[in-house]
Order: sequence, then C-alpha cells, then structure tokens
Amino acid sequence: MIRRRQFLTAAPAVAAAAALPMPAIAQSSPELKWRLTSSFPKSLDTLYGVSEVFAKRVAEMTDNKFQIQCFAPGEIVPALQAADAVGNATVEMCHTASYYFVGKDPCFAFGTAIPFGLNARQQNSWFNNGDGSTLFNEFTDKYNIVSLMCGNTGAQMGGWFRKEIKSLEDMKGLKFRIGGFAGRVIQRVGGVPQQIAGGDIYPALEKGTIDGAEWVGPYDDEKLGFAKVAPFYYYPGWWEGGAALCCMINKGKWAELPKHYRAIMQSAAQDAGNWCMGRYDQQNPAALKRLVAGGAQLRPFPQDVMDACWKAAHEIYAEESARNPMFKRLWESHSAFRADSYLWWQVAEQTYDTFQMRQRAKG
Repeated sequence: MIRRRQFLTAAPAVAAAAALPMPAIAQSSPELKWRLTSSFPKSLDTLYGVSEVFAKRVAEMTDNKFQIQCFAPGEIVPALQAADAVGNATVEMCHTASYYFVGKDPCFAFGTAIPFGLNARQQNSWFNNGDGSTLFNEFTDKYNIVSLMCGNTGAQMGGWFRKEIKSLEDMKGLKFRIGGFAGRVIQRVGGVPQQIAGGDIYPALEKGTIDGAEWVGPYDDEKLGFAKVAPFYYYPGWWEGGAALCCMINKGKWAELPKHYRAIMQSAAQDAGNWCMGRYDQQNPAALKRLVAGGAQLRPFPQDVMDACWKAAHEIYAEESARNPMFKRLWESHSAFRADSYLWWQVAEQTYDTFQMRQRAKG
C-alpha cells in the first residue's frame, strides 16, 4: 500500500520531468540545411576539401541536424563573388580566401595574408589567440559577415613564369596572376597584376595572356598543370608566408544559431584547418620531387626583387594606414605580433630547423 502511494505520488512528477525538456531540446537543436559556396574548384581536393571536412564535422557533432551542402564555384555564384553572396544572404556561408575582395577594401587581406606578413603558425596564433579575429570581425561586420579561420596552406611558392626572372628589371611590364593585396606591390615594382580565378589560370598562361602566375604550392600547382606551359618555378611566395582560408557566414544567420551550434562551427573550423595544413605538409614534398623530375626549373627570387618588394610593401602599408583607420589598426596589431614572434623564432624554431636542414644536406 505504501509502495502504491509512493508510485502514485511520484508518477506525475516523473511524467512532468520527462515531458518538459523535450520541447526545449527540440528548440535548442533545430534541423538546419545551409548552403556553402566555395571559391576553389573541386579538382583541388585539399582547398575544396576543407569545406567538405568542415561540413562533415558539423553534421557529426549535431547528429546530422545541422547539414551544410558545399558547392563549387559557378554552381551558385562565381569564385570571386562568394563574399557578396554571403553578405546579401544568397547563401548562408562561403569558404574562400578573404584577400580576393581587397578591391572592396584592403582590410580584407588580413584574413588571409599580406606581403611579408606572418607564417602559418603565426597567422593562426594572431587570429585565434591575439587580436586578429576581433579586429577582422569588427571590420567584416559592416559587410554583414562573420569570419572564422578555416585552413592554412603554409608558405606558398612564388609561382610559374614563362621566362626566367634574373633581376628586378625582368619584372617590368610582366603580366602576373596574383591574388590579393600583393598585386599592388607587383604594380609598384613595374609588374602588371592580374586577378584570375584558379580554374582560368592555365589557359591564360598557355595562350600567353599572362607571363606568370602564382597559385599555392607543389601539390595544387601540379594538379593544375602549370609546369607544361611555364617551366620556371620560383620561391618563396613572399606575399603568402602563411595563407589562411576563411569561412564567411551571413551575420543574420549566425545570430539565429543556438550558442552550441556556433561553438560547434568554431570547433569544426579549427579541426578542418588542422586537416588542411597537415595534408599540405604531407603532399607537397612528393609533388615538388615529381615536378622537378618532370622538368620544372626551381629558382629563388633574385635578391633585388625581394628587397624592392619588401620596400614597396611597407611603403604601401604606411600610405594605407594614413587614409584607412581600420587598416591602420589591423596593420599595427599584425606587425607588432610579427616582430615579437620572430624574437622567439630566431632563438628556437629557426636554429632548430636550420641545423636539421644542414644535417640533411650532409646526408
């Protein structure tokens, strides 16, 4: 009898406890389907693959309630219109290199890379642990965009040239495909910068519409076949010492997400970013060996080219800072981080790597 009374007393409370959380759980974990437009062709399985890894992680961490479908350039919008599509809510998000949009404002360069800027680890640290994310998102807010770092290629190559670059004089009048802010540096030293989407570079090189082109590094460059039409392969890509990739998300859509979905997206972006950097580190060495064995002629940029471009870049930073307050804030934060970081690198990282490379050279 006592047990029966206890059961009857407890039953309504148990039923209420079981019933109450269900609507709250359903509301806090809605079923969503978003579209992501990439700026990178599907043939580049690492650059395009980052967005697929990101979408897969989000789905896994939400028990498939939050699904993001990835689209290649041209399936919804062209590669270089991805940010506009996000800002005007044509799509919920994109995966891109933010410096493609420096024509709108040079501040966009800081989300990917600036000439003689940070290496990959420094860029990731500045963005995720320093002021980078706060400042960059303050800037992109006016474009209706929230940005997450999602990938890094590491230091890039200097590109492919139809003719050898022996001195700064050879840069004069050179039509060179280059992304982002670095085009202004190339222009200042006498070159003619061209911004062309990845899928259109090869035919432009083949036809001689351009004299040279940079893309990423050996693994991707091999896939795009540049060595067939431009045999001279230069290094380093001083304009992209650690090129970061961005997930850009429509500000309104981001605000509508439950907090744990936002946290999941941030976690997925970091996970996909680690996958990206690791994959390039794995694939680039073998690809470089294949390219050189196939006839690619590896060359360092001449010292006078490097020196002139360094000087031009820093002149442009000073000029842009004088007329663009947001650029000034980003540049001052970025350059201060670079200066302090290299104090540490020259003590530990550089000395360790230099010793290891010397040992390798000895066999």
